[in-house]
Amino acid sequence: MAKALNRPTTQLVAWQRRFALPVCAGAGYAEAYLAFLQRVGTLRTLNVSDDLMDKLWQLEKKLLTLLHVDSTGSPTWFLDSCGQTSHPERRLLLSNHDLGRTLDARTLQLGLNFAARPSELFPGAAMGEDALRVLREYLECHERAREAVQRELPHVREAVRWAGKWKGQAVMR
Repeated sequence: MAKALNRPTTQLVAWQRRFALPVCAGAGYAEAYLAFLQRVGTLRTLNVSDDLMDKLWQLEKKLLTLLHVDSTGSPTWFLDSCGQTSHPERRLLLSNHDLGRTLDARTLQLGLNFAARPSELFPGAAMGEDALRVLREYLECHERAREAVQRELPHVREAVRWAGKWKGQAVMR
């Protein structure tokens, strides 16, 4: 995994802990799992803070739980959409789950539940779990991440331009 993502093992282990990701034996990591970690690395490179990514991740998992996306029984259900490329305007930033509508629509298709689970004593909304409220909070964090990326892009472009001058030259140590 470290070789595929070109990241030190210690960093990947830290991300697994930070995002409470399941640890697989050996090379048993799905492409979606690796795509998630690649996204995290890219966002860090673009100066999106760990705290903001933590908040986004918690909100995405909460939203996906409220929408009953976790009906597959997969231990990585929240990562299974990572790596998908269709309809990026409808996808959450970290889990890459397709909400079926553009994020700026600020609407959801509620009430879908494909999992056979025992009913709760009180409905989720009565206990303060409101998917639209979570979506609004998520979109605020999403906008902060987008703004951080926009602020960092000129620096990244300059770094790439500067590094391009080294092409074919030995780097001084």
